[in-house]
Amino acid sequence: MSVYLDHAATTPMVEPALVAMNQQLRKLGNPSSLHTPGRSARKDIEQSRESLAKVVGCIPSEIIFTGSGTESDNTALKGLFWKGRKEGKNLVLISAIEHHAILDPAQWLQEHEGAQVIEIPVDSNGVVEIEALDTLLSQRADEVAVISVMHANNETGAIQPIAAIVQAANEYSIPVHSDAVQSFGKVGLNFAELGLTAMSLSGHKIGGPLGIGVLVLKRGLELPALLHGGGQEREIRSGTLNAPAIVALSAAAECSIPVEEIQQLRQLLENGIKQAVPDAYINSTGEKLPGIVNATYPGTESDTLLLLLDAEGIAASTGSACSAGVQRPSHVLLAMGHNEKSARSSLRFSIGTSTTRAEIERVLEVLPVVIERARAANLR
Repeated sequence: MSVYLDHAATTPMVEPALVAMNQQLRKLGNPSSLHTPGRSARKDIEQSRESLAKVVGCIPSEIIFTGSGTESDNTALKGLFWKGRKEGKNLVLISAIEHHAILDPAQWLQEHEGAQVIEIPVDSNGVVEIEALDTLLSQRADEVAVISVMHANNETGAIQPIAAIVQAANEYSIPVHSDAVQSFGKVGLNFAELGLTAMSLSGHKIGGPLGIGVLVLKRGLELPALLHGGGQEREIRSGTLNAPAIVALSAAAECSIPVEEIQQLRQLLENGIKQAVPDAYINSTGEKLPGIVNATYPGTESDTLLLLLDAEGIAASTGSACSAGVQRPSHVLLAMGHNEKSARSSLRFSIGTSTTRAEIERVLEVLPVVIERARAANLR
């Protein structure tokens, strides 16, 4: 049996998205053209924009289509920083557990644009410490150009207190961006109710296609563009709009996700891990996404675990970044209080709509043997 438990990385496209994309691929017309085929393509895009706006709680004009969640993150973080810098602000606040789509552009801003970046600490469950943010703001609010905190973490699933962060920032009129790529479609997500300035989404995490992202940006707000050209998408993201991917994303967003069923499978997996490997422990036990299980297995190396599971036909993730073939401990787990050894002994399973109980049971069946082999390999 082949088992795919890496849905936090990417998901299979759902049937309505496949159908919508296939139909749109057969249509001719650049959405920016004024002739009949072009207007037809534009109509399909605007209908998709309206549909997505209803799903995420914003107005259609606040939807900006991009090529990925990473592009949306870069556009928001850099754009809001550049806007703030014109007002003499050069401080960027991000959480210590951000995805590299925020960490890396923040570092780039620091190295090339004169930004100062401060990481807001998290507690042992991987949740941003509001008190630490309040302290920072009380001391340096007039220097802050932008705050960026993800809605839910991609490695542990820990949901962040975005509403509280926005409330704290509003006292000083500081814009807040949130990378909501993992939360999209899995938990309640309403742009207007959260009070955010900007929010990033991605298609391939919810059963849509690869290569399509969304930046939700508060209406009336102008940001410096990363891409210049035809002036599409409020002149913030020039480029011919990807109509097939856009309509497929919209179709996927309208599909309901069986959250309760996924939560039940997650609980089955977490309980099974504790029984099969008594000294293993689950990372992040508070409020989190329904389908993510991140656990630490003492005495193992996560890369070894990954390869052993793959040999059994099971796809999972280390959740860590590798560079030049050298394993690096997860910055997320380190921020939560792990040491390098325990951070390198952790693995993420992520459950999706296509996951079955039989697949979870298969993982639990082979896991003890895999852990035993991994520990033996680690002793050599």
